Amino acid sequence: MKKTPDTILGMGNALMDILVRIDNEELLRRLDLPKGSMTLVDQDKAVQILNRIQSLPKSYAPGGSAANTIRGLAALDTPVTYIGSTGEDDLGEMFKKSMFDEHVTTLLQYSDKPTGHAITFITPDSERTFATYLGAATELSAEHLDRSMFKGHKVFHIEGYLILNRELVIKAFQLAKQAGLEISYDMASYNVVEENKNFIKELLTEYVDIVFANEEEAKAFTGKEPEDALEELAAMCKVAVVKTGAGGSLIAMEEETYLVKAIEAESLDTTGAGDLYAAGFLFGYINGMLPEQCGKIGSLLGGKVIETIGTRMPAETWEEIREQIHQIMED
Repeated sequence: MKKTPDTILGMGNALMDILVRIDNEELLRRLDLPKGSMTLVDQDKAVQILNRIQSLPKSYAPGGSAANTIRGLAALDTPVTYIGSTGEDDLGEMFKKSMFDEHVTTLLQYSDKPTGHAITFITPDSERTFATYLGAATELSAEHLDRSMFKGHKVFHIEGYLILNRELVIKAFQLAKQAGLEISYDMASYNVVEENKNFIKELLTEYVDIVFANEEEAKAFTGKEPEDALEELAAMCKVAVVKTGAGGSLIAMEEETYLVKAIEAESLDTTGAGDLYAAGFLFGYINGMLPEQCGKIGSLLGGKVIETIGTRMPAETWEEIREQIHQIMED
């Protein structure tokens, strides 16, 4: 696969994913974590949970929505850079080294707080329950950003979780536009959308070129079902994508609407499915592919990652993905 000269800059909450498979829901009940939820926890609660899972088998990978997308693009030989904040601790070093090993250039800020982490409990039905301690990730601020970070890139991709820091997001978007970048925005979570609808509308109308939303996020923003939600999003952005899980995805681009089917996949863990969809879509986009091709590559990556525990797919899976991308490009 040819290496694209176009580069993508990402920014998000720099977290280490700590993945734990559990046999039943009893531990979740004991920890007061509603199944299927994403619960923000403080440092004391995070330490308590880490102590409870100390004897359980675990796997680690750099995480956070935007980081997952950027790592997916790097695996497709796309030059990428990532902005985030970590602590100066073991998990922070692990994050930095893992990103380096996956060919991601990092622009990391360092904090006295511990590195953020997302402890992900995976039940036998593939459902994920998150206990997320943001820690140092929240220390990234507008004052850490400057024009030099944005020069030389084509697309700036940001995760929706960051909009809780409005000053940071506005400055990032302004610098991206000044540098001539297109802005890609992943809504990230329906509860974040519900609590920040007016601000998100402002961002989409004034700055965002490409918006990604799943069915729940699109409904939280528009109050509408996927097709009508897509139409409303497309009125604000150049490209709009609404993902409907096993139903595939809807894409509005260049005044046309496309339905792309999901690939057949045996789901083990849905962690990162939307993030990897965005990686595949953006790969097609910066390589000038047709909207339907972009969606097919997004569906390919999103479908393959759910067959793996966590977001780190093995080399043989990426080789298979590259071969299928060649087929999509030739269609």
